[in-house]
Amino acid sequence: MEVVAEASDGQEAVELARSARADVVVMDIRMPRVDGLEATRLIGQDEDLAGVKVLVLTTFEVDEFVVQALRAGASGFLGKGVEPAQLLDAIRLVAADEALLSPTATKGLIARFLAQPSPGARPDPARFATLTPREREVMTLIATGLSNDQIAERLFVTPVTVKTHANRAMAKLGARDRAQLVVMAYESGLVRAGETR
Repeated sequence: MEVVAEASDGQEAVELARSARADVVVMDIRMPRVDGLEATRLIGQDEDLAGVKVLVLTTFEVDEFVVQALRAGASGFLGKGVEPAQLLDAIRLVAADEALLSPTATKGLIARFLAQPSPGARPDPARFATLTPREREVMTLIATGLSNDQIAERLFVTPVTVKTHANRAMAKLGARDRAQLVVMAYESGLVRAGETR
C-alpha cells in the first residue's frame, strides 16, 4: 500500500484523484471549500475516475451523513476512532469492491434511511428487468448485509460465482460498487427496511 497524495480540502481531493490515479481515496466529510460528500459525488460522477473507490473516514458517524455518503458514491464509511490496522483492512476491503460500514453505522439504520429515497433518485425499473433471477437474488442478499462467503453458503455456490453475479448486476445497473448496489436495492424497493433473508 502506498500513499500517493494528500489533500487539504475537497476540491484538491478531486483534483488529486484525477492526477494521482489512486485506487482508494480516504475522504473526510468536513473540509474547507468543497466538503467530502460533494467531493465524493464529483469523483463518483467522473467517468475518468470510474475505478476509484472512496472510503469516508470521519468523526461524524451520523445516520444522515452515512446515507448521503453512500448516495454520493462512497464504498465505505468508518469513524476516525478505528485502529490503524482496521483502517488498513478497510482500505483493502474497499479496494476489493466490498462495501464497508462501521459498527456504529448499523445496517438497520442505513436501511431505514435508504428506504426513504431522495427526490428523483429512484432507479429505472426497466433496468432491473435486465437482471437474471440469480443476479436479483444475489443483489438482495448483498443489500441485507451478507458477505460473498455467506451468500455462497446460502445458495450452495462458490464465492467466485457470487462475485460474478454481483459484478454482472453492477454492470447492468451502472453501479460503481457493492455499496451503490445496496443503495439501488433499497431505493427500488427490492429490499425494504428491517427485512432479513
